Amino acid sequence: MQVLHSMGYAQELERRMSRFSNFAISFSIICILSGGINSLAQATAGAGGAAIGIGWPLGCLVSAVFAIAMAQIASAYPTAGGLYHWGSILGNRFVGWLTAWFNLLGLVTVLGAINVGTYYFFFGAFGPMLGMEDTITVRVLFLAAITALQAVINHVGIGLTAKLTDFSGTLILVASVALTLACLAFAPSWDVARLFTFHNYSGAAGGNVWPEVSTGWAFLLGLLLPIYTITGYDASAHTSEETRDAATSVPKGMVSAVLWSSIAGYVVLCAFVLMIPNMDAAAAQGWNVFFWAMDAQVPPVIRNVLYAAIFVSQFLCGLATVTSVSRMIFAFSRDGGLPASKALARVNPRFRTPVAAIWTGSALCVLFVWGTSLVSFGEASAYAIVVSCTVIFLFFSFAIPITVGLFAYGTRKWPTMGPWNIGRAAFSLVAVLSIAAMVLIFALGVQPPNGNALYITLGFLVIAALVWFLFERRRFRGPPIGDEIQRRQAAIRAAESAVGETA
Repeated sequence: MQVLHSMGYAQELERRMSRFSNFAISFSIICILSGGINSLAQATAGAGGAAIGIGWPLGCLVSAVFAIAMAQIASAYPTAGGLYHWGSILGNRFVGWLTAWFNLLGLVTVLGAINVGTYYFFFGAFGPMLGMEDTITVRVLFLAAITALQAVINHVGIGLTAKLTDFSGTLILVASVALTLACLAFAPSWDVARLFTFHNYSGAAGGNVWPEVSTGWAFLLGLLLPIYTITGYDASAHTSEETRDAATSVPKGMVSAVLWSSIAGYVVLCAFVLMIPNMDAAAAQGWNVFFWAMDAQVPPVIRNVLYAAIFVSQFLCGLATVTSVSRMIFAFSRDGGLPASKALARVNPRFRTPVAAIWTGSALCVLFVWGTSLVSFGEASAYAIVVSCTVIFLFFSFAIPITVGLFAYGTRKWPTMGPWNIGRAAFSLVAVLSIAAMVLIFALGVQPPNGNALYITLGFLVIAALVWFLFERRRFRGPPIGDEIQRRQAAIRAAESAVGETA
């Protein structure tokens, strides 16, 4: 609480999360049983088995350098909406403001993508037996129902959310072990060499998941599977103000979530590749490869139990993402960064949660999916085009504060490190590697069929620059600094009194 007060903020949110809970919320959002399964075709329909056996560890290393660099900053500045604060404190008001918008847009769209992925998993697993038909109406109603339930759980307090994300962390590990054992038990053979064999399945051979490219490019594009899956660990930072001993728990939670997700994901996906009866036939399935292989190899009873566990894991992944989105909205709004900021920054005194921020983020997610699903450009829906930008936006929001932190380290902007400290040399190394990784992610993320992501990102930067220089540069003050922190002490006491917080 003293650290939070020193940054000019009141302890309005309830600090109930343990170190494990902070780890579990990031582990739940990463959820290898969500992105690792729903995006599996990015590897199997690209460079084949080697995209998993070799590509998964390489992609996880890319995410790891971001997580380590962010953990160093999070230990020094453990606040909700961490990325926004880091950009503002280590850079300036504009850097923080731009970081906030990249992070906010990325979180809202990734929540939509996660819950749409959950819908399609449910549809593939149980749709045929329920007679479901995939229409925009069915999809949006399903999305609205699960998102509303996730919002209700978040509404009633971080205690229930933390218990469910704690359970989610355990469920993901148990279900991963069960899925691995099932894949190995029903594999026709354990052809381990398959995991290190390159094959070019781009184009028609891979169900046109990727356009026809060289084997090298197919392998590089397959790196998007682990990079897209191992993200969302900024949730540990966003829940800093609800975590006990945040300066230590948050960085450890962030790095541990990436480490264990990387290991568990590798084991599960390697086992799945070994189970595939024929790689050529699997690649031709495109996005349906997971259900095709499971239906072919795993007995129905075991398969349906696994499907149920995976579906619950994916729902809880969305639950944790609602938490992350809402804390970002709350943190940005208490500094006046959004329209209706006063309402969005208000904390419910009974539940100690930012209720307006929770429901606003959830509603924006549903509206985003609904609106973009109704519009198409050629053969591509606006939804698919925008979602292709999601991870680019999120990683930009990671890279910006890391970049300014590289130059601010040890200066008056960042004079004191937190208790989790890897040292100047190690931080400089992971920061430089993060910048290089951001270049790689952007280059891969705007390749066909996601070429429109380039124009959306550039368009966003142009619009952001215009909005900043025409309006926000004079209006937006950013986080409190200097004497402003001292002037806020009375307001801090009043805010804490309003929610029943005692020193």
